[in-house]
Amino acid sequence: MCTSLVVNRKKTIVGWNLDLLGMEHRIRATDDGVFIEINDAGEGWMPLFGANSRGDFVGMPTCWPFDGRSDPAGDGENVIMLDIDLLLQKRTLQQVRRAAESGPVYSVPGVTFMSALSDADGNVLHIVPGQGALYYERPEYKILTNFSPFKQDRETHPWMGWDRYHTAEEMLKNAPDDFSAGECFGILRAVSQEVCPTVVSMVYDVTDGIVYWCENRNWDESARKQKRLR
Repeated sequence: MCTSLVVNRKKTIVGWNLDLLGMEHRIRATDDGVFIEINDAGEGWMPLFGANSRGDFVGMPTCWPFDGRSDPAGDGENVIMLDIDLLLQKRTLQQVRRAAESGPVYSVPGVTFMSALSDADGNVLHIVPGQGALYYERPEYKILTNFSPFKQDRETHPWMGWDRYHTAEEMLKNAPDDFSAGECFGILRAVSQEVCPTVVSMVYDVTDGIVYWCENRNWDESARKQKRLR
């Protein structure tokens, strides 16, 4: 599952719910970024999601239903490595965009991982391996849940998050111009999950350079942790 939000009002605010089942995760906060890492059996701890000190944010929702066009086939870019390169500041958003627009992007066999990426200027890049990439220059807001924006609801799956998308969209349509990190947490709470549980909720106030997060749906403001990056 998972839900990604990027909002450009007076501030650029990014929100992310990591909905995860049966995988070990941890949060590592450094001066370079706040990283949500997943313990991979072969690779160890991998920084797959989070914010960096340059102002980039990386989310990687799973696309449901699975689309076989995302399986590796010949040369191309691995979407996971594109995401890690952006998160660790090895590439810029525009470099990732050019890579995604100039050649094939694939995921891992049997799973279509998407990219929900943004930069310090509030620009947004959504990548769906095997289907394409969509770039938005400082949109008012953008949302990505677990369905392909290229397919919308033409194909359905219980975990695609169509309802979460529309809940978030309705709340963002009515959001004030001074939309804040706290209000972003309010949307993340409204779209959080229990069956495939929301294990981390993260908000990046890009304008002020502060990352806030809470774990396991502990929404109380006093329970949130924070790290200033910029």
